[in-house]
Amino acid sequence: MKVQIINRSRFENPSYATPLSAGMDLKADLEAPVILGPLERAMIPTGLYIALPEGYEAQVRPRSGLAAKKGISVLNSPGTVDADYRGEIRVILVNLSNEPFTVMPGERIAQMVVARHERVEWENVEVLSETTRGEGGFGSTGTK
Repeated sequence: MKVQIINRSRFENPSYATPLSAGMDLKADLEAPVILGPLERAMIPTGLYIALPEGYEAQVRPRSGLAAKKGISVLNSPGTVDADYRGEIRVILVNLSNEPFTVMPGERIAQMVVARHERVEWENVEVLSETTRGEGGFGSTGTK
């Protein structure tokens, strides 16, 4: 699938790290480092603008390495870039650790997955079909 992109950053277009990767790394398009203190958040620019086809979205997700090693996550994970959005893709990073974290220019800060989605047409009913699970949720299917 071809997707139009305007790249105003100093870095190459996002790309897949391996042939089977689902996501592409997004880089911080910063003039200077940004320090995130514990529990602080910031909108980090990427310098990227895209035009997705109708029926697609881009999901902005945390990078597992940053999350596991540094406690850095994407606050509204996954963030959604809609097909009709034409502004800059920015990533809301949050520092969930107890230590300050410095976001460096060009650092890989998140990953972006482009995915197809469906539009819903609601059908009002009085009763839903029965399932084995029923109304069980929030851990009701067990822990193993």
